[in-house]
Amino acid sequence: MARTKKLVIGASGFLGSHVTGKLVERGDDVRVMVRETSSTKGISDLDVEYRYGDIFDDAALRDAMTGCDVVFYCVVDTRAWLRDPAPLFKTNVEGLRHVLDAAVDAELKRFVFTSTIGTIALSDDGPATEDQPFNWYEKGGSYIQSRVDAENLVLQYARERELPAVVMCVANTYGTHDWQPTPHGGLLALVAAGKVPVHFNGLAYEVVGIEDAAEALVLAADKGRIGERYIVSERFMSWRDIFDTAADAVGGRRPRMTVPLRLTHAFGRVADVATRLLRRDLPINSVAVRLAHIMSPMDHSKAVRELGWQPRPTTDAIREAARFFVERRD
Repeated sequence: MARTKKLVIGASGFLGSHVTGKLVERGDDVRVMVRETSSTKGISDLDVEYRYGDIFDDAALRDAMTGCDVVFYCVVDTRAWLRDPAPLFKTNVEGLRHVLDAAVDAELKRFVFTSTIGTIALSDDGPATEDQPFNWYEKGGSYIQSRVDAENLVLQYARERELPAVVMCVANTYGTHDWQPTPHGGLLALVAAGKVPVHFNGLAYEVVGIEDAAEALVLAADKGRIGERYIVSERFMSWRDIFDTAADAVGGRRPRMTVPLRLTHAFGRVADVATRLLRRDLPINSVAVRLAHIMSPMDHSKAVRELGWQPRPTTDAIREAARFFVERRD
């Protein structure tokens, strides 16, 4: 009899590839679903079974889930800077709905959904937790709105259609093999190359090492409570500390000048005007600046307590990422 398989949808991405690696490492029988056009560099050396298709292909989804007891869903459009938000909602919400419909019929043990810390509430009274009601929908822009809508959809399927879903609210991830790279990984690569001369004062967010984030998802498949959310973040860290940690890891030069937060916001507003005048998407705008400092420090003790998650210091992962980017450049 064939072993029960684990399916990773979105295995070509940064987190998806590391989840796939963790599963293979522990001896699981792993199937991945990727698009024909996706780069599979992050998983090319792994012994996995391939299925091809996208999340709007209902037949491909059902075929990929056949014989699987756990699905890890790691697909997301992160382009918060898009002028037209339609692609964000198409992928993050409508595409997800196709996946959830297939998953309901697949008789899974767990559906592990990759969400974001952007769905966690802002807190004025200590670190934010999973239990606090979301309270900044209008401030978050289209990207955050699409992720909140997606998470709510998953939880609705868990309540109303008995989908055994677990929601993982993952912080900004750092580590090796960020091949594409992610937006925050790309910025770290520039820092490691000595191409970022300034610090941005006041910018900070929650961070986690990519290996630890992947481990949390794997643990959730075995121990996560259905219908629950888990914060997957190791610490709250300023951009200044992230930049300095990366520069020091490769013997590079730390940024020497500091840009005050008010000037960073002004730059974001200028970028908004430029976007309209040029009629093109730019990777920075006022919403992106807001997202880089609006979120609260968070409490990840639920993941530690219920999943047995024990993350390493993210500073280690930042150092590893910086060295990876430098070695890749060389």
